Amino acid sequence: MYRTPVRGGHPQHDESTAARPGPYVPRHGAPRAAEAGPDAAQAPFIPGQRRESGPGDEEPTTGRGGLGRTLTGVAAAAVATVLAVVVTGQVTEQEESPAAARAAGQPDGRASDDTSASRSDERPVPPSPAAPPSGFPPPPTYDELIGYQFPIDPKLQGPGTFKAVPGFQKAPGKGQTIRYRIDVEDGLGLDQELFTTAVFKTLNDARSWAGKGEMTFERISTGDPQFVITLASPGTTGDWCRKSGLDTTIDNVSCDSASTNRVMINAFRWAQGSETFGPKAMLAYRQMLINHEVGHRLGHGHVNCRTPGALAPVMQQQTKSLDIDGIKCRPNPWVHPGS
Repeated sequence: MYRTPVRGGHPQHDESTAARPGPYVPRHGAPRAAEAGPDAAQAPFIPGQRRESGPGDEEPTTGRGGLGRTLTGVAAAAVATVLAVVVTGQVTEQEESPAAARAAGQPDGRASDDTSASRSDERPVPPSPAAPPSGFPPPPTYDELIGYQFPIDPKLQGPGTFKAVPGFQKAPGKGQTIRYRIDVEDGLGLDQELFTTAVFKTLNDARSWAGKGEMTFERISTGDPQFVITLASPGTTGDWCRKSGLDTTIDNVSCDSASTNRVMINAFRWAQGSETFGPKAMLAYRQMLINHEVGHRLGHGHVNCRTPGALAPVMQQQTKSLDIDGIKCRPNPWVHPGS
């Protein structure tokens, strides 16, 4: 907030008779004729000049003679002149304009707490933030991150508490709108935005369950979803799958806990993948994991490959094996892989 600057006033002078050793000398010359009187200041004595004596010039009957009176007058006039010069200099110094002081390279004498615009203008301008040094790589993209493996303990037991991932992603396709929510268990340390994006992109891919236009998937974070896709630790996944009579602890897998509203995605599998896909196919494995478990929620059971060398059906338990009854197939994340 700016405040009106407080400028210094004229200095206060003691004009009493005792404090003024000589006659008062006005700042701007002699007094006007109407103001002059018997006590008007005498012109200073200048040696070598004489003036005619008058009735008021009789020498006193006591004291030193004319020489004493002359010296006294000279001294008084000199003191008055010095005082006049000093007073005039003080007043002039106080009245010196701030602009003139600045022009002379001197402080303008205003109060130190002056916050006027002119003072703000005189403050040094802070330098602009330095540009980030060149040579640093840009942050990884979704396509890069989704292919990484992430460290996690295969026996991790989380607290069993969840938080819904906030936000809304509108269903992009046609057909029946299926609304789901995403919950992530507390303390996992995994990127929930990466998981959320992968689920939405996978389910609405043309090669997924929405590929034929029969359904489209919409993510909500409030309201009543048809199911909740839940990313949880291996221990918590086992607890929720057990509620539906399923044991996921043997192979550390995921499940659709059909007796609840949760589709459980095992965080260990999400982070590390499986030997059947390998570390270089993390994106494909994660797409398969989402499509497989949501497929169960949509009512689809397990299906095994029947043609050696063919793509495995998405509902095959590909996390466990791609070789069923001696028939070895290739990994496949999609419902409609040829779309």
